[in-house]
Amino acid sequence: FGIARFIILGWLIARLFEGAPLSELVMAIVLLIVAISLRMALEYMRALLAHRTAALVQDRVRLSLYDQIVRLGPAWLAERRTGTVALSTIDGVEQLQTFFGQFLPQLAIALLAPILIFGILAFWDIPVAAVISIAAILALVLPLILKRIGEESTLRRVRSFKAFGADFLDAVQGLPTLKAFGQSGAFGDRLAIKANHLADSTMFVLQASLMSRALTDLAIAGGAAAAIALGAWRVSHGEMSIEALLIVLMAGTEVFRPLRDLRSLLHRGMMANAAAVGIKSLLDATPPRPLRETADSPYLEPSIAFENVRFSYSDERGAALQDISFDVKAGERIGIVGYSGSGKSTIVKLLLRFYDPNTGMIRIGDHDVTTLSADHIRDQIAVVQQDTYLFYGTVEDNIRIARPGATAEQVEAAAHAANAHEFISALPHGYNTVIGERGLRLSGGQRQRIAIARAVLRDAPILVLDEALSSVDAENESVIQAALDDLSRKRTTIVLAHRLSSVIDADRILVVSDGRIADSGTHAVLMGRDGPYRELMAEQIELSERDTVLDFTPASTVQDKVDVGTVHKAAAKLQTTEGEKIAANLSAFQTLGTLFSLIGPWRKQLILTVTSGVGRVYALVGVSALSALTVATIKTGTSYGSYLVWMAILVPIAAFLQWNESWRSHDMAYRLLAQMRVDLYRVLEKLAPAYLLKRRTGDLVSLGTQDVETVEYFFAHVVAPAMV
Repeated sequence: FGIARFIILGWLIARLFEGAPLSELVMAIVLLIVAISLRMALEYMRALLAHRTAALVQDRVRLSLYDQIVRLGPAWLAERRTGTVALSTIDGVEQLQTFFGQFLPQLAIALLAPILIFGILAFWDIPVAAVISIAAILALVLPLILKRIGEESTLRRVRSFKAFGADFLDAVQGLPTLKAFGQSGAFGDRLAIKANHLADSTMFVLQASLMSRALTDLAIAGGAAAAIALGAWRVSHGEMSIEALLIVLMAGTEVFRPLRDLRSLLHRGMMANAAAVGIKSLLDATPPRPLRETADSPYLEPSIAFENVRFSYSDERGAALQDISFDVKAGERIGIVGYSGSGKSTIVKLLLRFYDPNTGMIRIGDHDVTTLSADHIRDQIAVVQQDTYLFYGTVEDNIRIARPGATAEQVEAAAHAANAHEFISALPHGYNTVIGERGLRLSGGQRQRIAIARAVLRDAPILVLDEALSSVDAENESVIQAALDDLSRKRTTIVLAHRLSSVIDADRILVVSDGRIADSGTHAVLMGRDGPYRELMAEQIELSERDTVLDFTPASTVQDKVDVGTVHKAAAKLQTTEGEKIAANLSAFQTLGTLFSLIGPWRKQLILTVTSGVGRVYALVGVSALSALTVATIKTGTSYGSYLVWMAILVPIAAFLQWNESWRSHDMAYRLLAQMRVDLYRVLEKLAPAYLLKRRTGDLVSLGTQDVETVEYFFAHVVAPAMV
């Protein structure tokens, strides 16, 4: 229908040239309106279907990425920067919307258009149709060649973007620490350097993209001019009718429309392609030590045995565990002590099958763990770790992570058992209180009791306490220790600890040193001989002898009350983020005013950009006017050579001005983005740490990366073109 409307239009103009009355043209005008309407409807349906397909692809890719990250596990993630992975899964997937929703459909149309339209135009005149088709092919092939040349620089730009995103995430998460050490300003300077480097790498990528735009414009305008020149010559020599020339020239413009649309999408297509490379590399990644896959899930007795287990995280780091052997009977409580780095936590990671041992065997209930499903193993184990991770959400949601199908009564019973019910009930909305990201509005003791409530709710036969009291103050220690003692009754329990109070009542204590079992026995036996355990615990014993009286009541401490107040003040605010409230109060005109105010320092650049744009429009209008005059001279039989000369001059001028306009607008845009990112960090620096409690880290990182990147479209593709 796009071609049909121009064929009808060309025929109408030819009839007008011949002086046909309007009554004879009514039917053609109606057909023209119908063709235009049908084309609009089909274009709308095409765009809708393309974007819907892109959204479905994005959903599938997001799920695949999450499943892949889960499969890769903590071992793989420990060797990557969180911000880099996050940008691949969020910004990278978002880029696919452009690729599948716009670039790929437009590329298919641009590939098919020259062939299909040549078949139609050849019906009227083969030579002129061939010139238009050749120009269209050149306009398509040249940008694709430059795209291949620019792929490496595009990948470098993506790496720079991910590096900046990872650093920005570090900055947001670590701002309180940076400010405490007086280094927030220095870190901001580092971010500014990276932001400017990102802008430079982006402009390097744009060199190929903008050059391809210029070549596309040159091929389109040059092809049109060449078709007019050839058509004029053929008409003047009687080899072609004026009607055929008008129809071919009018319909020929439909060949170039898909190419112009593709040109505007080429840069975003390159960026999406680079993002797809990052996504594919993530989907193709393999764990550093792939686990032996199995689906077996038999009944397991809660006994554990390590038999001559040797393990190293990598060849460079040496062995973390060396010929470790021990067993834990069902219902036994075992303490594992040792200095930091001795290998205690590695034992837990192997037990949970985050890794498999290099040699040796680990058994649960007389079953080799490598013959069991990793999920089945983890169903048998509840872990309370030193660094408890709480998710953004309610207290109830955080406890229910241990058993998603648990009822509210079961959640509350678990909190009672963990000595957490009292402080939870004192929160403004009780179990429905939103506690913020990582539970930062709670004290360390409160977070730890929620972790214990999780373990209670999981009700697993094996309990692992990994430094569960190491970050707890003395006032909370007795409350949490009492909850842990209740939890470990009738369960096989492994306690990894530095604190004497955590292991003193263990049935047996293992002393780990340099990845080996250095000693074992009860507390009394180990203290009775001069060995590594006595050396490790001597200082704590000396301190406990000095402080003979310790009052660990009451259960509800001053810290609890202070934290409850903090949560109370912000609980309602957490439902609506600060950014959402600011956005809700801004009108479209205020937003535009803010964006235009940022352009102030770049006025000269903007003026030059607009000047180039206006010049480009005048040049293209001149080419169109000269084309019309050429056709008019053919009708009158006068000379048209001078018009062709001026067209030959204006075509490259228009292409150069197009390149200059695009280069200047993008250069201004990306310099502005770099400054916006730095300014965002400076604002957060002033507001931290209090303000950071109101915002989720992911929101702020998205502001500094994807949201700022989106503003580029306004600065590069809206401001100057709107003025032009």
